[in-house]
Amino acid sequence: MTLKSPIYLDKYTTFELEELLKNSTTPVILLPVGSVEPHGPHLTLATDTLISVSAAEVAVDKLADKGITALIAPAVPYGVTNCAAQFKGAVTVEPEALSVFLCSIMKGLFNNGFVHCCVINNHLEPEQDQAVREAVKRQDQGTASIASPLTRRWARTLTDEYKKGECHAGQYETSIILAGASESVRKNLMEKLERVPVSLSEQITSGVTDFLEMGMQQAYAGSPAGASVEEGLDTLDKLAEMICTEVVECL
Repeated sequence: MTLKSPIYLDKYTTFELEELLKNSTTPVILLPVGSVEPHGPHLTLATDTLISVSAAEVAVDKLADKGITALIAPAVPYGVTNCAAQFKGAVTVEPEALSVFLCSIMKGLFNNGFVHCCVINNHLEPEQDQAVREAVKRQDQGTASIASPLTRRWARTLTDEYKKGECHAGQYETSIILAGASESVRKNLMEKLERVPVSLSEQITSGVTDFLEMGMQQAYAGSPAGASVEEGLDTLDKLAEMICTEVVECL
């Protein structure tokens, strides 16, 4: 029986990684990005990072089916987290600092022999999105792509709740975490939470950038109680397809 190779970069020794890179024609690295941010009473502060990592895990197998070797780099767990600033656990970094850091990470990955880096971002605060895009724009060694459901191309493939903008720790995100990291869900609390009909996209477009001002008194929007593993698995498959497409189109 042949053991399956690890999918995480940091699970390799230096010599194992050297061998893998030598035997791969187009080695790809997936870089999950998230945030340390409040996600209601039922999800942990690591939620956005967990979503990016879970989607990357599914994408590795999809890319392998296309003959592409991909590994997952250690995730970047800090992001631009200003909207939730009034809640404990919101840890933000300056957009410029995030851009420089991500660009530096990509440079290091390319120097090791990876030919493409896909930055996977599921913390959808506008300044975070801009910082990630600036980082990709700045790097000039290999090719890089961004897998983010913020773009219309991918947003339209996702759930109705996501399309409404009620997608902060609601049914959309809670389902993904149930499927990808169920131990991080406080199920006894999730089941009791009522819907909070706040569209983050509409609020941000109108200039409101604070969760409390939006009406998110418990740092969530949407319907967490409606979450399911089945929906989460389906959404992860769609997010993984997004990653694969972004990678393939850049190779």
